[in-house]
Amino acid sequence: MLKVITVVLMYLITFVSFAQGSGEDVKAGKHSVTAIVKNVSNDKGTVRFAIYDSEKSFLERKFVATQSSEIKNGVAQVSFSGLPSATYAIICYHDENGNKMLDFQQNGMPTEDYGATNNVFNFGPPQFKDAKFELKDKDLTFEIKFM
Repeated sequence: MLKVITVVLMYLITFVSFAQGSGEDVKAGKHSVTAIVKNVSNDKGTVRFAIYDSEKSFLERKFVATQSSEIKNGVAQVSFSGLPSATYAIICYHDENGNKMLDFQQNGMPTEDYGATNNVFNFGPPQFKDAKFELKDKDLTFEIKFM
């Protein structure tokens, strides 16, 4: 009888531990990040957003996810959901002509507005170290300003 009780008790402990662990896994993947641009110069085209989870992926343009948003009265907004806790950065640009790429002049200057989380304005493209943020235990919202 003692063996049966011990086996049942061990089974219950294992089951409860597993159930708690899988609940944490589900909880860990339920964060969302909302990005809002409020200073789009016009309502033509869309604003395209990409979220990255490392400096390497940022440099290689291997995004975690992308989204685009219509522009209404100079405002565009997207939400990335189901993200695990990690370090991320978001970049976005106004795809005014709808060609799904940021356009440049021959001298390398962009002809369409762009921005990144943390609104650090550098000479040259946004850098991961400047745009990064930590997604830990709550949903986040960022207002990104176009340059």
